[in-house]
Amino acid sequence: MADLAAVQAYQAAVRAAQDSASGKTPGEDEATALNFGNMVSSAIADTSNAIGQAEQMTAAAAAGEAELLDVVTAVSAAEITLETVVAVRDEVVRAYQEILRMPI
Repeated sequence: MADLAAVQAYQAAVRAAQDSASGKTPGEDEATALNFGNMVSSAIADTSNAIGQAEQMTAAAAAGEAELLDVVTAVSAAEITLETVVAVRDEVVRAYQEILRMPI
């Protein structure tokens, strides 16, 4: 479920970038910025939850209380979620650097 939320967050970021590139009105840009901020906060919270769940499953497996398959699934979901958030972060930084290089 967390990896689905991360994919949706990435898609929302792509849509927001496409909308801003197409020249939306200032009011729409402010709404997009608010939605983007909420999306980033949600993605970070989902990532934190996925990592926490993976850690709990790993501890449960070490205590002999969880199946190895469940641990591998939780760790894989956390890894995918984290990789998605890092990819979005990298694209935001790249876009910011591109904006800084634009002539005034």
